Amino acid sequence: MADWSKQIYWDDVKEGDEVAPVEFNVTLQRLIITAGGNRDFNQVHHNDRIALAQGAPEAYANNGFVQGMWERTVREYMGLGGRVKRVGPFRMRIFNTIGSHVVTKGTVKRKWQEDGENLVELEIWSEHEGGTSVGPGSVLITLPSK
Repeated sequence: MADWSKQIYWDDVKEGDEVAPVEFNVTLQRLIITAGGNRDFNQVHHNDRIALAQGAPEAYANNGFVQGMWERTVREYMGLGGRVKRVGPFRMRIFNTIGSHVVTKGTVKRKWQEDGENLVELEIWSEHEGGTSVGPGSVLITLPSK
């Protein structure tokens, strides 16, 4: 559970710092809720029979689900005072299927100041028992100063 009373500041960030991992279980219920929420009704994301017919091992998470995992991981890292400026590009490598236990994590790739903003580039990826499923990819954030 995130502790939203904690805030990370640009002054305290160092290149190479770890972005704490966040764990997700991919369930049929989550896939259906995501499909409804982002209106991606392609049946490969909630129907094993259709997914198998398309060459997937079973129903799998869509792009919106993956971006949601990444956003939660980044938001827990940066706290309420941070802002997401850009996500990606990233590559989906292997399916995040029903039953997968996905861990999303990362590192601080770079930090700098530009036009009055405290910028931090994170390298984020998702992995499960089958290997790296998504990424690595870039997420650009801003952080407050002390």
